Amino acid sequence: MPNGSIIVADDDAAIRTVLNQALSRAGYEVRSTGQAATLWTWAAQGLGDLIITDVVMPDGNAFDMLPRIKRVRPDVPIIVMSAQNTFMTAIRASERGAYEYLPKPFDLKELVAIVGRALSRPRGEMSGLQPAEAEEIPLVGRSAAMQEIYRALARLMPIDLTVMINGESGTGKELVARALHDYGKRRSGPFVAVNMAAIPRDLIESELFGHEKGAFTGALQRSAGRFEQAEGGTLFLDEIGDMPMEAQTRLLRVLQQGEYTTVGGRTPIKTNVRIIAATNKDLRISIQQGLFREDLFFRLNVVPIRLPPLRERVEDIPDLVRHFFLVVEKEGLSRKQLDSEAMDLLKRHRWPGNVRELENLVRRLAALYPQETITGPIIEAEIVPSSAAPFALSSERPESISAAVERQMGSYFGSYGDNLPPPGLYHRVLREVEAPLIAAALAATRGNQIRAAELLGLNRNTLRKKIRELDMQVMRSGR
Repeated sequence: MPNGSIIVADDDAAIRTVLNQALSRAGYEVRSTGQAATLWTWAAQGLGDLIITDVVMPDGNAFDMLPRIKRVRPDVPIIVMSAQNTFMTAIRASERGAYEYLPKPFDLKELVAIVGRALSRPRGEMSGLQPAEAEEIPLVGRSAAMQEIYRALARLMPIDLTVMINGESGTGKELVARALHDYGKRRSGPFVAVNMAAIPRDLIESELFGHEKGAFTGALQRSAGRFEQAEGGTLFLDEIGDMPMEAQTRLLRVLQQGEYTTVGGRTPIKTNVRIIAATNKDLRISIQQGLFREDLFFRLNVVPIRLPPLRERVEDIPDLVRHFFLVVEKEGLSRKQLDSEAMDLLKRHRWPGNVRELENLVRRLAALYPQETITGPIIEAEIVPSSAAPFALSSERPESISAAVERQMGSYFGSYGDNLPPPGLYHRVLREVEAPLIAAALAATRGNQIRAAELLGLNRNTLRKKIRELDMQVMRSGR
């Protein structure tokens, strides 16, 4: 007995053959077509326990057909494939009720596994999102790393789980949070963003939860906090690692009980807010330091999303440059483009400021240079200072190491007696300094571990061991 019947619709005969063979070996009965009309006929007749379809076919578009199929076959899971690997493709697939979206080229084993999960799930109507209109694509990039983010976001749109976004400064954490809100079930409510690092520590509780008149000196009237402002919508807590411990305790209560009290207030206030948090720190280290509550971390880290730095997705740079040039053109600046030498220089740059740094560069190019085509020498003049010296160590006291020590010591720095940090300070500081130092060496050598080991003065095997111990992602060298 076959495990189930599957319809495959793709205008590429080679893909149909590969899928037919792989799914048949897995025990499924497969019928395939290269026509959208045939797919509709079979689906309307009740054929197929699952449908796998490409988006674009000669006689139609799967996105137009999915709502029709879902009306007559609400229980049938549909897997959408597409070579148009953008954020909006993933979102449209989710909006139209697709079970899963797979960018081409896809992993065959992964597809077979997804088919198995889809057919083993309890039958019941899968409600897709209602279509959301957008004036422009909020996220740009076709790299494998970005495809994983698109798929994760598409799966998160219909549900209301708490999300933790981790990434370096400038990678687009707020853009991802806004996308989750704008295309999710709370898009009719407010989106309120708070940067923990930008608020004085003694005012954070009042900023988040509001305060009553007379709660403290200067509180001349009642003030609504960000939770109240975000009611029914999304509250984005950026740089959550900078939240003081007292505010962390209050936030944990909100997540556990769905209510809070204002500063100076006594009556609990029920809240209906989705929390999305973001950080550029490793909060597990902060937990070890006693600077972040472990129970709060687990409450916030229900769905973790890691945003890759730009140096890990250099293949997205051409798309990003075109996107930013279009944006500045709409703002009134003249049309620009880059020649091949200029683009190659951008791809070789380390981008310590990530996508934000690239956007600022594009805006500068559009504003300062009259020529339509930006050449290599112009780019070289703009970015050489940072690319020529990706990192530097001075013979003087290294300020980055000093800062690491101060972070580890926290409020204990400069204190004496019993008021000292917990044991193990040497290894905690060493770990914080060691990881960015190795990352800088790998970035300078574009992932070449042999050269990075020579640069650091380490044995190659020692470097590899440290990379594994520190759980570091390594960009592979192109050589």
